[in-house]
Amino acid sequence: MEAKAKSAGAKLTTVEDAAARVKDGDHVAVGGCLFSRTPMALVREVLRQRRRGLTLARNLTCTEGEFLMAAGAVERIVTAWMSIGLPWGVSKVMRHYVESGKVALEEWSHLALGLRFRAGAMGVPFLPALTMLGSDLMAVGGTKTLQDPYTGETLAAVPALFPDVALLHVHRADRFGNCQIDGYPHMDADIARAAATVVVTTEEIVSDEETRRHPDRTVIPGFLVDALVLVPFGSFPHECYGLYEADFDHFAEYTAAIDAEGPQAVAGYLERYAYAPPTFADYLDLFGGERLARQVRRARELTVDA
Repeated sequence: MEAKAKSAGAKLTTVEDAAARVKDGDHVAVGGCLFSRTPMALVREVLRQRRRGLTLARNLTCTEGEFLMAAGAVERIVTAWMSIGLPWGVSKVMRHYVESGKVALEEWSHLALGLRFRAGAMGVPFLPALTMLGSDLMAVGGTKTLQDPYTGETLAAVPALFPDVALLHVHRADRFGNCQIDGYPHMDADIARAAATVVVTTEEIVSDEETRRHPDRTVIPGFLVDALVLVPFGSFPHECYGLYEADFDHFAEYTAAIDAEGPQAVAGYLERYAYAPPTFADYLDLFGGERLARQVRRARELTVDA
């Protein structure tokens, strides 16, 4: 971060150019959480560019992790949990790839992973914490302990995580990359500060006068951002709080195919949704305008005053 050029210039580009910032072998951190604010347009383009040897880090990993495993893009997953959601339990696709030895799983507690990004954002090598102490998770990532110099208590020294690339999706941004998020920001602010390269998609481009009018809402300053792309519905079929709800019917169809055909069903899904549609607009057309509008109405039920 200290060595990174802090550009105040315009960051707007195409999704193809933004995703090309991810190189083979990179450690990629993904913002949002589970099916919330997943940067799906960027993940889809990384898949289309056929990246290999990636490590994926995300607090709670959802379908995007399954896609990257099935495509052969990732060789390691760093996460606290991997599922589509509680109704579907732990990811069957993850179990297939991890138990067959094709992908390594590195499990941390949710708090520990957040502290890893926070330490990276602060530029310190580790943060002391009580999380994971006494559990088998201490050995997974080789977490060391240290003695509190004030109380003598044993603490976990949670190591910093410095991703090569952060992939994030936000509600709005100005052309200089000043990003605002509605609802819970999850770990995005720390991920953006810890990563060497930060790539963002946004639902809306607003004027820089607008971001200056509400500076308290800018959680990611523009000088951290390397590439910015306007992509409405950029998380779909995952949610973007207040704008569109996650499409649980689509999740049910997806998981039903996996139950019927096994993990290889994901390959067919990728062929239809990632590789065949040439653009993200073509991808959204597969869902249809009526379905998108329905998910917008459902999201507004949560945020619009009665």
